[in-house]
Amino acid sequence: MPFREINSKMVEATVVPGQRMFSQRGAMLAYRGDVSFTPNIAGGQGGVMSMIGRRVAGEATPLMTVEGNGTVMFGHGGHHIQVIRLTGDTLFVEADRLLAFDGTLEQGTMFMGSQGGVMGMVRGQVTGQGLFTTTLKGHGAVAVMAHGGVIELPITPGRAVHVDPQAYVAHHGDVRNKLSTALGWRDMVGRGSGEAFQLELSGNGSVYVQASEEKL
Repeated sequence: MPFREINSKMVEATVVPGQRMFSQRGAMLAYRGDVSFTPNIAGGQGGVMSMIGRRVAGEATPLMTVEGNGTVMFGHGGHHIQVIRLTGDTLFVEADRLLAFDGTLEQGTMFMGSQGGVMGMVRGQVTGQGLFTTTLKGHGAVAVMAHGGVIELPITPGRAVHVDPQAYVAHHGDVRNKLSTALGWRDMVGRGSGEAFQLELSGNGSVYVQASEEKL
């Protein structure tokens, strides 16, 4: 596993010859060894067409490729960092929350309308994800950023998890999700502006929730 959590806001990654990593540009804090950092201009989030699509929507996040032999410390903006380990499943996460991740993971971009139609697109706007979200699939580790720390909530068959859209960070596994309305829900138990929406996640996997309703 390439990531070692130094504290809640910094991680250290091990880089070995023949393997690469990706990180958000500007996230490198320090490094040891013979390590190179190259701007990723090939559309790392799902290829050239996906990159173009995201740029049209104003949702592209620049990445850099990290290669060599050594260790690199990552952090960004003082945000809390959560390391998520994938074992063959898919992580759904907004691109600007990605701090760094294994180059072995298959990158993609999913149109929010493909999950729930119009309500899926509404969900993208409510959560701040816009019209697209990033997917990472395979075996490896991902370091994501959040406000105020993150808690992992398991999603098990027959027991759905409901999440404030503004507190949602990411999810992975065989999970179905939908945006539902609950009149007065956010006024009663949330700290939002009264928008009566909640995310309902069901299936088998995990959802990551931050201790804040702030966007990055």
